[in-house]
Amino acid sequence: MRILCVSDQVDLVVYSSSIRERFKDVDLVLSAGDLPMDYLSFIVSGLNKPLIFVFGNHNLEELAYYRPRADVRGRTVDSPFPSRDIMESSGAVYAGFRVVREGGLLVAGLGGSRWYNGGANQFTNLQMALRILLLIPALLWNRIFFGRFLDILLTHAPPEGIHDQPDPCHRGFRPFLWFMRTFRPRFLVHGHVHLYDREAARISTYLGTTVVNAFGHVLLDWENRT
Repeated sequence: MRILCVSDQVDLVVYSSSIRERFKDVDLVLSAGDLPMDYLSFIVSGLNKPLIFVFGNHNLEELAYYRPRADVRGRTVDSPFPSRDIMESSGAVYAGFRVVREGGLLVAGLGGSRWYNGGANQFTNLQMALRILLLIPALLWNRIFFGRFLDILLTHAPPEGIHDQPDPCHRGFRPFLWFMRTFRPRFLVHGHVHLYDREAARISTYLGTTVVNAFGHVLLDWENRT
């Protein structure tokens, strides 16, 4: 299985009339946030493949469709439960604060960024930890029925100390480190940190999890383990 991961920037390599030819071997698309829904719709239409996404801390115009208590002006903390799973106009599946299964893969989504100015979809470490706790029943269910907790954790912000930056906006979440130690997903795919320096790390490893910055686009190859 080949997975196209996108985040933060409308990438002209993807946003092209040749998308179907260029990414013909892609089976699944993951969006790590801060992208307009029209762009996600273009990808779904162009590839005719499933797309799973979370919201970041920008491009939040559609946030209220999924979490009706979320104030896009940044004054209300939303409910962790989505009101609608699939946006009919885009064909994209929202994985915010829940676990979804697609093509045999188990994917959990934890969108948003660290709190820095009180805007929408920003969370403290404690708030994110509480949202992770709400995922535990679904993760235990996966362990019982599928033999593993999770395959991919899809986030917007990176884990603390991995690909993050020291400014308040781009700090990573400390609870993501605990999540990886406890549930051992094979991949954590995030966005939020823009890669303008070619020397900047895009892929790192934490214990058994490969941490991938999806800024722009990146391709992942999934091979089944025996």
